[in-house]
Amino acid sequence: MTKSYGDTVALDSLSFSVSSGVLFGFLGPNGAGKTTAMRAVLNLVALDRGDVLVDGIDVRENSSVRYGYLPEERGLYPKMSVFDHLVYIARLHGIDRKEAGRRANAMIDILDIQPGGKSKVESLSLGNQQRCQVAATLIHDPEILILDEPFSGLDPMSIDIIKDLLIERARQGRIVLFSSHQLEVVEGLCESVAIINKGHLVLNDTTEHLTSLSERLVIQVREDPEGEFLKDVKEFEIVDKQNGVLHVKKNSDEIHDDELLHLGLSCGTILRYDHERRSLAGVFREAIVRDNAEGDTV
Repeated sequence: MTKSYGDTVALDSLSFSVSSGVLFGFLGPNGAGKTTAMRAVLNLVALDRGDVLVDGIDVRENSSVRYGYLPEERGLYPKMSVFDHLVYIARLHGIDRKEAGRRANAMIDILDIQPGGKSKVESLSLGNQQRCQVAATLIHDPEILILDEPFSGLDPMSIDIIKDLLIERARQGRIVLFSSHQLEVVEGLCESVAIINKGHLVLNDTTEHLTSLSERLVIQVREDPEGEFLKDVKEFEIVDKQNGVLHVKKNSDEIHDDELLHLGLSCGTILRYDHERRSLAGVFREAIVRDNAEGDTV
């Protein structure tokens, strides 16, 4: 996908794929092009070059796919009651009035929208307005969910409710793609992620693999809290140490991790030895910093 607005390149030959039944995190700093890409998937943005395919069919030629789109900015009707708002959205998707009412009540209960369906949207707290918007996104049972910052303004309990709903939809075989700056939520929820910067793809892999790529070793030797036993060992480098706990990275792929354990045992008692997995937030920061640095040298 390529898209420019005047001299500003919003999407720069961006390409990635999302499988059904997988929770997919779409990440990037502010202004990276996430919203433009999501709108292109929904055929709301005309691309300069490139295609968006669903099951091999261009979205511009496929009107049968049911999308659910949650924009970052709220799109609610403040003077309507929650119930009437949800019924109206359902009716726009071709659902008959009786079924629309049933679904509206069900979504109000599932998402625990307070103080209830009779309340006007404008009277809701920001968190309950976000729940209402999520309900409107899901009420027509979409096949493809595109969610822009779905956890914005939500407390931990609300986040858990929406996480459960997204997990349920993925298990039903739906495509679920969402962006979020709450990377700890993404790490715990998503099976795969794409990280973009300045409109182009930086990383695209499973969450498990991306975080394991940044894996480090942790060791604590009772008799050597400063790690002197690694002083002249070029294959291992101490990158941090706290209270005798050494955080170590390998400088060679040819040496086995357990060699660090053997080195530690040669000089004392091992109090701790395991692998330290970097957080997705750490991977994200490193990827963006590296990409920006590479861009500056071009």
